[in-house]
Amino acid sequence: MRSRAATKDPLIMRARFKRYVLCCLAMAALATTASAETRYTTIVIDPGHGGFDRGGIPGQRVPEKIMTLDVSLRLKPLLEKAGYKVVMTRDTDVFVPLGTRVAIANSNPNAIFVCIHFNSATRSGANGIETYFYSTESAPLAASIHSALVGGAPSENRGVRRRGYFVLRRTTVPAVLVECGFLTNPTEAQYAQSNTYRQQLAQEIARGILNRPALAARTGYTNRSSYVDVGLQPFLDQRFVRESGTKHHRRHKTSTKKKSSSTEKKKVSSEEQ
Repeated sequence: MRSRAATKDPLIMRARFKRYVLCCLAMAALATTASAETRYTTIVIDPGHGGFDRGGIPGQRVPEKIMTLDVSLRLKPLLEKAGYKVVMTRDTDVFVPLGTRVAIANSNPNAIFVCIHFNSATRSGANGIETYFYSTESAPLAASIHSALVGGAPSENRGVRRRGYFVLRRTTVPAVLVECGFLTNPTEAQYAQSNTYRQQLAQEIARGILNRPALAARTGYTNRSSYVDVGLQPFLDQRFVRESGTKHHRRHKTSTKKKSSSTEKKKVSSEEQ
């Protein structure tokens, strides 16, 4: 049985006090995270482009603005069914300036901002799904949505990346931008034109939002991400990637031609001697 003197030992008392303080800090952190997470009761959905802004690149056959709006309108009832208030930056084919989109997001302090886009490139072989974020607080949301999308779609995984896009940089709520595949890729463009596939995209985005980890409250415009716990991949701009082996093959042909020409010159020289 411990004596009263032992329980009053300074070292023991100090250790107990330290454990008590750590326990209080842990409970406070959990309470802060929980309160921050429960405050997100609204989802602002931002269908990219619209009106005179078709999206994509000149000559692109499938207009991005139509695809982004369709996926967004499919996403809305899925989130409402889960109990969220949903705000659309546009629900028809109209042009909405970037500043207005940001203002709509920031006017809903209890919101999460999800921007829907499709990708494009001058090279038709470019493909895959990618998700962007800017602030540290947005990284878990981006990772969750991206994981759901690439898990349910047949497209390549181009990764989660940090980019300073205006709508991500200037929003004061957790914000992500999803690129749902390349409309300049014949296969992915064909997928995108399918009602079934667009519904699948909406369902996977909704799943990523609903299954997200707890999000902390954003503290400002210029938060930088440490990339902790986010599966980042290096950026690869597929517009400038050459077809495999093309460059090497051309060099090989050139060097062979030069070698052949050199051999012929030597042969002529020996005959003249």
